[in-house]
Amino acid sequence: MVKFLIVDDEVKIREVVKEYAKASNMECDEAADGEEALHLIRNNYYHAVVLDIMMPRMDGFTAVQKIREFSEVPIILLSARQEEFDKLFGFDLGVDDYVTKPFSPKELMARIKAVAERAKGVKHSFYQFEGLHVDITGRSVSVDDERVNLTPKEFDLLVFLIQHENQALSREVLLDRVWNYNYYGDYRTVDTHIKMLRQNLGVYRKFIVTVRGTGYKFEVEN
Repeated sequence: MVKFLIVDDEVKIREVVKEYAKASNMECDEAADGEEALHLIRNNYYHAVVLDIMMPRMDGFTAVQKIREFSEVPIILLSARQEEFDKLFGFDLGVDDYVTKPFSPKELMARIKAVAERAKGVKHSFYQFEGLHVDITGRSVSVDDERVNLTPKEFDLLVFLIQHENQALSREVLLDRVWNYNYYGDYRTVDTHIKMLRQNLGVYRKFIVTVRGTGYKFEVEN
């Protein structure tokens, strides 16, 4: 199920979006401003964020800049203004789509599903699942903003599982793809690394699920 966040200071807009999300079999959280949105995005996994530009405390453009410092979640900007500058500036900041007010709620649901679907096939440089942050480029992992020290193979194993989210991966596949085909080891190598990885991830060990009779998979409940 697609789970997204609607960020808008207008209560009525949030209520309408949540109503259509439910009718479209999607889950929707809400925030009234950019600061509240940042907190939710840091602590939850969303397939998309719908973000209004004009908000108190923190405007949408500033929120996008701060979100992009730690997350690549797809973002759809909402605006009552139709100036080309706003659209171009938003895309320069890294948003994925732009919708002007007043908008069709049905069209917005379709756009949310579209950006969420496109993101599935993208190999990101950064992943976030609740308080688990994984930086591919920097080869770093943090748990609730605390840096976690993984061995190179533990990191590679975690990344491979994440990039094949919800796929049951056999020990043989993991041994071949993470340790490469020239590695002469046994399946206990995989089990040992999974055990150590789970210990290092703390409460987020829940994302590494044992698939009985097969192997393991990375799974986030939405």
